[in-house]
This record gives sequence, structure tokens and C-alpha cells, in this order.
Amino acid sequence: MNSTGNNMSSTYSLKALNEKPLIVQVLGVILLYVNGLMIFTFLKKETFRDTRYILFAQTLFADTAYMLLTDLTLMGMSYQYPVHIIPCCMICTLMSFLTICTPMTLVAMCLERYVAICLPLRHASISTPKNTFIGLLIIWGVSSVLPLFMFTVSFAYLPPIVMLSYVVCSLEIMLKVKWLADMRAAILQLFFIVTLCIIVSTYIKIVIAARSASSENKKSTNKGLKTVLLHGFQLLLCMAQLMTPYIEMPLWNADPVIFRNVRYSNYIVFVILPRCLSPFIYGLRDKKFYNALRYYAFCGICLVSNQGKIRDGKTVGGVLSISIHN
Repeated sequence: MNSTGNNMSSTYSLKALNEKPLIVQVLGVILLYVNGLMIFTFLKKETFRDTRYILFAQTLFADTAYMLLTDLTLMGMSYQYPVHIIPCCMICTLMSFLTICTPMTLVAMCLERYVAICLPLRHASISTPKNTFIGLLIIWGVSSVLPLFMFTVSFAYLPPIVMLSYVVCSLEIMLKVKWLADMRAAILQLFFIVTLCIIVSTYIKIVIAARSASSENKKSTNKGLKTVLLHGFQLLLCMAQLMTPYIEMPLWNADPVIFRNVRYSNYIVFVILPRCLSPFIYGLRDKKFYNALRYYAFCGICLVSNQGKIRDGKTVGGVLSISIHN
């Protein structure tokens, strides 16, 4: 009886482990498709060269690259696929860079909304292509400091013989030096506090501006408030995801089954979920971007379905043209 129960338990665990990669792949493919369609829409239309759309495109590029890299490492861990330690550390460094890059871009997007709502007369002079490019350089530069430092120190502490070894690639490989892992956690916590303070102060200033705004500007101001709130929630999830390695590390060598279950759960909640909010915030709530996105997503279907209903082809083309260029 005991052996039968153990066999049933192991079969159930194996089935659960096989289902989780499939669920993650389905969710990942959907998100990558949506992000890819949005990136295509951004690149296709020159009207989306404003600062907020450029920052939005930055999050799309970063999230897409991060999703691809994390999905590869997650599948490698699931099937215990060994990778040479040097490219593994490079991949982990790039993932760390992209992980920090997204919260910093969210802060920049909140500041852009603050300038647009609270300083409308200066918005055009501040949100110029040159300033946007400088802002992107600052985001990339600050985001790369900690990952490059971790990469350099990790290799300095690795014995020469380890350089030739193969490992199952994971960020925990670079967190084996205790003081380095503690320093990374402290810096990320400080980073989280600073970014959260910026977003909260931005929200408070927009609330003050909303109270004194005229009835004509109320709608756009309230929409800006909701956008900042969503970015704040997105930031909380992104920053919580930075702490997940420290939650998973004690389980790494203790119980492989629990470790995989926790990792899959963290991946869905802290990686996929916050990256679903960016398409929602700008892809669905922004009418200008939504009309263009809908055109590129369903244009062919709409044209085919409307050909039998509307004889005047100019009417159909005119409607689509207006929805894209406005």
C-alpha cells in the first residue's frame, strides 16, 4: 500500500512539473506576441515619437528581451540542461540589467506625466528628443552599474578550474559570495525606496494639480493619476521580483520539487504579471496607440468582413486612415 501511494504521489508530482512549463510557455507566448505587435506599431508610425511613447517602447524592448532570457533559463533549470559558466554569468548579468532598467523607465514615465500635467507650458521644451535620448542614456548607465560590478566580483572569486565547468544556469550562481549577495540586496532595497518616494511624490503633486484643474482638464488629469497608480503597482511587483532569488536560494539544495514550484509561482506573479500591465496602460488605455494597434492587429480581417457590407471602399479606408493618423 505504501509503495502504491508513493508511486501515485511521484506520478502526480511529475505531472504537475510537466504542466507548469506548458502554462508558462503559453502565457509567455501570448505576452511576447502582444509586445511584438506593439513594438511593430511603434516602429511603423512616426507619430509615436513623443517622449512617453519612446519610454513605453523602451519598456517593451526591455520586457521582451527579459522574458526571452528568463524563459530560456527557467526551461534550462526545469530540464537540468548544463551551460558553460561564462555565458551563464553573461546572461544573468544582462537579465539583472534589464530587471533594473524597467523600474527606472517606469519612474521616468511617471516624471513625464508629472511634467505634462503640472508643468504643461514647459512640457514641450523639456520633453524634446535630445532630452529623451539623454534620459535613456542615464537609465542604461545607472542600470548597468550593479550588474557589471556583480559580474566582475563574481569572476574574481571563482577558482580558475570553475571557469571550465558547466552549470544549470541561474542567478543564484552569482550570489554564492555572501557579502556580495548582501550588498546587492541592500542596494536594491535602497533603490526601491528611492524610486517609490519619487512615484509617491509625483502622485501627490498630480493630485494637487487635479484639485485646481478646470473641468476641461479634469479628465486628462484623472487619467494621469490612474497611470501613475498603475506604474506604482507595476514598480512594486518589479521590485518584489528582485528579492525572489533570496527567497528561492534556501530551497535550491533543500527540496528540488518545492524549489521549482516556488520558482514557477514567482515567475508568473513577479515576471509575467507586471509585464502585462505595460500593454494595458498604453496599449488599451491610450486611444491613439490603441487605434493604431487595432488597425495592425485586425486590419486584414476588418477589410475582408466589411467588403460585402460596405460598397464604398473609400469609406472603409477613410475610417481606418483617420483612426491611425489621429
